Amino acid sequence: MTDTIFALSSGAPPAALAVIRISGPAAFDAVAAIAGGLPDARRASLRRLRDPASGETIDRALVLIFPGPATATGEDLAELHLHGGRAVVRRMEAVLGAMQGLRGAEPGEFTRRALEAGRIDLTEAEGLADLLAAETEGQRRTAMRAAEGHLRQTIGLWNDRLLMLSAAIEAAIDHSDEADAADDDAILAEVRAGASGLANVIADVLAQPPVERLRDGIRVVLAGPPNSGKSTLFNAMVGRDAAIVSPIAGTTRDRIEAPVVRNGIAWTITDTAGLAEATDDPIEAIGIARARDSIGAADILLWLGDDTPPTPDGVDVIAVHPRADLAERASVPAGRLAVSTHDTDSVATLWSRMEHIAATLLPSGDVPALNVRQRDLCGSARAGLCSAAQLADPLIIAEELRAAGQAFDAITGQSHVENVLDALFGRFCIGK
Repeated sequence: MTDTIFALSSGAPPAALAVIRISGPAAFDAVAAIAGGLPDARRASLRRLRDPASGETIDRALVLIFPGPATATGEDLAELHLHGGRAVVRRMEAVLGAMQGLRGAEPGEFTRRALEAGRIDLTEAEGLADLLAAETEGQRRTAMRAAEGHLRQTIGLWNDRLLMLSAAIEAAIDHSDEADAADDDAILAEVRAGASGLANVIADVLAQPPVERLRDGIRVVLAGPPNSGKSTLFNAMVGRDAAIVSPIAGTTRDRIEAPVVRNGIAWTITDTAGLAEATDDPIEAIGIARARDSIGAADILLWLGDDTPPTPDGVDVIAVHPRADLAERASVPAGRLAVSTHDTDSVATLWSRMEHIAATLLPSGDVPALNVRQRDLCGSARAGLCSAAQLADPLIIAEELRAAGQAFDAITGQSHVENVLDALFGRFCIGK
């Protein structure tokens, strides 16, 4: 028999309220023992909650019960809405833990039961995990779409198309002795065209930025020669004195990173050592090497030098004309963005330019945003479809289509993905 689990599902005490969830076959028996009976289903009822062993009152609280399978976990589910003091919560957890058949929930176990009961699929569970970890508005919106089944619905549409292709090729195989060659060729051509078309649809989704970009943030690197104003601009962008500013060249000797959230976008801003052409200082040399590594790994490079900026592959470059408030730098070269940390409008203009670039680097709301696991499986499905589109043997085509279907099942969790589940639900809190 499945264990009945319980956990605090609200914020850590002390708080105004503490919600303890109980899920499983013994949930209602536990509530009846504590509350002296069961309230009407799905109606909050104020009850005196007692320790069944001693009869001592623990709290006066709201009790709700939700009969399965129409619940979040697919099981009988109960909630105790207690006063949110630490002692109240600890005592209630101790009473529940002493009951036969009840135990404390493991991280993510409520959501895992929802998945196993078919209340959600794996993509929705992953979306929920991302939603719980969301720190920016962009992360929240994307995670919410996943949690509400946007990717599941897309995979379902793809799978429907794949099943039609598989049915056609299987029918052709089963009746190959009865059909003439022209009919076989027509079916094969239709299946190959359908496989190619579906592969192209998947390719369009794979071409979108990964969902991890929302979580990790846009990597912005400030680079240029020594004393070009990198650290001053860095401090202005992150809103605090994170880097030491000095007129002495070479003050910044290593990378300094700071996270920034602005207009719903996560950024990682990196200040780097000045790129001197040569140095006898081994520490400065290490800083310069790390600066070059940062430039190559950037999404956006802010180049503060007056020379021609580097153009690393895959990096958007903004040529900045820093310290534009100085009289000797009043003339702004063509193609440069004038910025002065004393002019908040110029810094805002720089942010606006960066946000315009970020819009091309972040997932859009129109297409499902895939994580690494989902991208790999979509890539496998697309590879099978591309192969099917090029083959002539119906048996091999059918096998490639089956492989694509297995990849779709793995995305939604319909095939065996136990190791994925262990890693995923380990990210959840106890009460979720």
